[in-house]
Amino acid sequence: MKIQVQTLDAAEAGDLELNDAVFGIEPRADILHRVVTWQLEKRRGTARGARERSDVARTGKKFGRQKGGGTARHGDRRAPIFIGGGKAHGPRVRDFNPSLNKKVRALGLKMALSSKVKDGTLIILDTLELKDAKTKALIAQIAKLGFGNTTLVIDGDEVNAGFALASSNIPKVNVLPAVGANVYDILKHETLVLTRAAVEKLEARFNG
Repeated sequence: MKIQVQTLDAAEAGDLELNDAVFGIEPRADILHRVVTWQLEKRRGTARGARERSDVARTGKKFGRQKGGGTARHGDRRAPIFIGGGKAHGPRVRDFNPSLNKKVRALGLKMALSSKVKDGTLIILDTLELKDAKTKALIAQIAKLGFGNTTLVIDGDEVNAGFALASSNIPKVNVLPAVGANVYDILKHETLVLTRAAVEKLEARFNG
């Protein structure tokens, strides 16, 4: 399929042929859900486990007499109420390292890209080169291009330094290199912006 390419000044810069095998797939909610769930699970950190009553190295000898001592009838010093005792219902070590087939991950990314084409929320830019890397000037250009409330901009090998600097003070505009493209960030943003270099890198990523 062909899509129009624009410059940052909202001028036409020709057409670009998109690979239907990457940008023309019918999205499936179940595949996207699986990939997003996997991605968010992989992001989670493992909690440091606390030592509970059975893990504390203290004597198990009965603390005192059952009766006549004038104190509560404690069994041992490992109880949570004592200093040095075990933690009651503390955090436990959990494994957040799920697995997902590489083919399903690749298919999910293709479907995420295709969903933006289908919704009409994909914008292709020629380059991210700015004459003057100023936030005020970039905001005016973004208004002409019709970015959504939240926008993800993906460039080639590296994000253009001037654009990254100018957009760093604009809320709800995030930038990524092509290697960092992922399903969660694409779906989370209302508008997806790709440069020509980003399209080439993404298509080569799947064809390679």
